[in-house]
Amino acid sequence: MCTPDLQTGPRCEFREAECYKIDAAKKKVHCKTTQAASLGRAEEFSVDYDYLVIAVGARSNTFNTPGVEENTYFLKEVEDAQRIRRTIVNCFETASLPSVNEDEKRRMLHFVVVGGGPTGVEFAAELHDFAVDDLAGLYPSVKDLVKITVVEAGDHILNMFDKRITAFALQKFQRDNIDVKTGWMVVKVSEKDISTKERATGKVVSLPYGMAVWSTGIGMRPFIMEFMKQIGQPNRRALATDEWLRVEGCDSIYAVGDCATINQRKVMEDISAIFSKADKSNTGKLSALDAKEVVKDICERYPQVEIHLKKKKLSNFVDLMKNADGEDDGTQLDIEKFKSALSEVDSQMKNLPATAQVAAQQGEYLADCFNRMEQCERYPEGPLRFRGSGRHRFHPFRYKHFGQFAPLGGEQAAAQLPGDWVSIGRSTQWLWYSIYASKQVSWRTRILVMFDWGKKFIFGRDSSRI
Repeated sequence: MCTPDLQTGPRCEFREAECYKIDAAKKKVHCKTTQAASLGRAEEFSVDYDYLVIAVGARSNTFNTPGVEENTYFLKEVEDAQRIRRTIVNCFETASLPSVNEDEKRRMLHFVVVGGGPTGVEFAAELHDFAVDDLAGLYPSVKDLVKITVVEAGDHILNMFDKRITAFALQKFQRDNIDVKTGWMVVKVSEKDISTKERATGKVVSLPYGMAVWSTGIGMRPFIMEFMKQIGQPNRRALATDEWLRVEGCDSIYAVGDCATINQRKVMEDISAIFSKADKSNTGKLSALDAKEVVKDICERYPQVEIHLKKKKLSNFVDLMKNADGEDDGTQLDIEKFKSALSEVDSQMKNLPATAQVAAQQGEYLADCFNRMEQCERYPEGPLRFRGSGRHRFHPFRYKHFGQFAPLGGEQAAAQLPGDWVSIGRSTQWLWYSIYASKQVSWRTRILVMFDWGKKFIFGRDSSRI
């Protein structure tokens, strides 16, 4: 919560509470405390706002699979990680008891990870290292009974990465004896086993387990779903925003991160407005010079145009028109030829991935916009909107992809960086370490994180139950 102060600057307050309702009509956020146990009750209060930024992330998507909420662990909060570590140690402790039979020991030490995306793969790799490097020495009698299985409904793991990375990850998992089941869908989870269906054969297979971790994507939080119904977005998978991150239908509400998705405007919906603004002479014909003058605004307002140009290996928008029409530089285009030149552009539109990289850039963008809001109100010139009238005071948000990493355990990682550059191995893991440390919010947290890494290398991971 931030309030302006003309003398001292913005005044920020932090309140630890849970939002359970957003009232857009009255501009109020309704909250309740998270310390109900210590207070003896859950205190409720409301906060008024002029501008609201929704950045609550998302929750794990169970796809309404029976038994998931009750019997599996999620990977969303710090508390989830603490519960998982305690459960892993408990499984080893229970399996080490002399009264437990062999079959029960194997069940207790069978760890199932549902979901073959980056989170599930990284967890399976870290779990293998934890069991082999640290717990095997503490529980030598049961170390050979440990089994890790990754269940993925798709055809392969890490499906958003380059095929070279997917192949390397599969090979490494095979060497580490991590079983990967692709094309398997989870249909039910009970207290001691998971029922899966093989997509190819329709056969139902039961997997006994000691601990199951669910990592299959994200879903909306309940109060966000209620808010979406309130503002007329009931059937969407996330809050729809415009290119300035404003929630559609709510001028004073912004949304960033996993809870929102940008509803990118299509070029063909605004084709007439684009043409009329480019045709400054009002001749009904568009010259190459007219197109050159408007190309910057077009590419900024519709990023799919720039993506299409790069895919076609064209240097500018004029080349795209000539390529579609096949005529000389002096050619003038009417509205129909202009539409033909842009007919394939909208197929290049892509939703942004639900990653911290996207959320961080969106947060920086909004902070910059709010910091410059007063200045932009005095000088409202901005990029052309091509719909409605006037100009918008801020440039639209543009995501810059800096690559993605997949830690694979054993001090090895894979990276897919801009320019179709793929890096795999130990050097990539150290690159990941350096980038991870650089993204910490302060030098204090950087030093603490690097100190924890040093402790792990020297003394191993902490296996105590907190």
